Amino acid sequence: MFAATEHPQTDETGFLDFSNLSQYRQDVKTLASDVFEGRAPLSKGEALTLDFLVSAFKDMGLAPGFGDSYLQAVPMAKITAKQDMQLTIGGLNFINSKDFTARSQQIKPHIALSNSDVVFVGYGINAPEYGWNDYAGIDVKGKTVIMLVNDPGFATQDNNMFKGNAMTYYGRWTYKYEEAARQGAAAVFIVHQTASAGYGWGVVENSNTGSKFTLVDDNNNLSQLGVMGWLQHSATQKIFASAGLDFDKLKLSAHKPGFKAVDLKLSAKLKLDNNIEMAKSHNVLALLPGATEFDGKPNPQQDELVVMHAHWDHLGSKTHQDGSQEIFNGAVDNASGAAGVLALARAFKAQASITPFKRSILFSAFTAEETGLIGAQYFALNPSVPTKNIAAFLNIDGMNVNDGVSYILQYGQGVSELEAYLKDAAKAQQRTVKADPRPQNGLMFRSDHFALAQEGVPGLLFMSLGDTDPNYIAAKYHKEADDYDPNWSLGGVSQDLSLIGSILARLANNSDWPKWLEDSDFKTRRSEDNR
Repeated sequence: MFAATEHPQTDETGFLDFSNLSQYRQDVKTLASDVFEGRAPLSKGEALTLDFLVSAFKDMGLAPGFGDSYLQAVPMAKITAKQDMQLTIGGLNFINSKDFTARSQQIKPHIALSNSDVVFVGYGINAPEYGWNDYAGIDVKGKTVIMLVNDPGFATQDNNMFKGNAMTYYGRWTYKYEEAARQGAAAVFIVHQTASAGYGWGVVENSNTGSKFTLVDDNNNLSQLGVMGWLQHSATQKIFASAGLDFDKLKLSAHKPGFKAVDLKLSAKLKLDNNIEMAKSHNVLALLPGATEFDGKPNPQQDELVVMHAHWDHLGSKTHQDGSQEIFNGAVDNASGAAGVLALARAFKAQASITPFKRSILFSAFTAEETGLIGAQYFALNPSVPTKNIAAFLNIDGMNVNDGVSYILQYGQGVSELEAYLKDAAKAQQRTVKADPRPQNGLMFRSDHFALAQEGVPGLLFMSLGDTDPNYIAAKYHKEADDYDPNWSLGGVSQDLSLIGSILARLANNSDWPKWLEDSDFKTRRSEDNR
């Protein structure tokens, strides 16, 4: 185990050996304990988590990763909506959490929908490259729009429509809110269905009620949506029935090109009363500097970075009206990933004491991933070095805490040259690369690497949520049951840390600048950095 030996060990294949995971196990157990209260940003849990991570990096002998500090302050707003709100549409009243959720990122204490016209806009997508515009011929300024989750490719399973079963960013809820705001809508309610969303209503409820967090722009986020909501499928059926429409039949027409938005001729009423706190959360960053010289000459690559990352936050806790409390400890999501970054940091620090790496390695853990990649977005716009100096971003979001498997999952296909790194590392471990078994869930867009991709930095996502535990998504994901289990074998953690470590070492010792393979905004952004 690297934490307890001066020199790192390797297995028979030459991979770093992570067979002894006693320190890893203890790190997960600590981070996922009730004492940390679910690691919510701006809570006692954040203070404990930051202290734990910073102390660990200091004990390893890693340098501060953000100037002279291990912490990057992330200014944000904590917005807590009163949960006694009621949504009224067409004379029907709906109950918060049971029938719908609603929140806002606007910095306003009171937001009201008052007789807001309700329009069904299909998938709420405007995608010129796919010849698709659900907003064609309709003005939704000031209106409440209802839309479907995911995109038409998933609905039709037609590989010639969008990307077929694989979700595009147009299917992600974040895009739908962004586009509706550009169209001038006052509110959005996305219709939840488990298959197309990729998770049950309980995930929607736990992720959209209670205190939420947001970055704040110069206009107090007033250009964003006033109301960001979800609707239960059954509630949606009632709304459409009150308008004399059959929702389940009408949604079929939304799968087809040329769909025209439908005015339900109903109005929506809702009052959002928000308690707003302005505060600072924190990203954690620790640096393993590259060699100052090679072969007696100054090393120009010391200023280049490879980032090894996992988000530290989870959902915190929730107190119910009866006084009972739930703590969302997030043991797999993502105490397992944060502990993985610590294990890799210990190993690489020990290796660098023997032979320094050419590039510097930044070990990071960001805040507020669960509320929309907030810490990652802030770092992407305010990086410790210019993004043109960041070669790659490796991101762990949920490790395989069960037995090892004969494959490694790949998220996205034909996206960047880092996929070749993954294939080579898997082959050396006598494993295969397996395509994302749930591409319709859009995991490519749901973790911190995506925020860096938007600034042109290619990344790899290492995620095993539910892959070896078929009960995880339904019973544990974003639920109280995601707890540390002493019976975990950690076989998957051992093999995956070795694989990730081999990719990290290769990137830290070569001169490659992995390229984007497909034309995209990511590729365009990278070209602006002249790489």
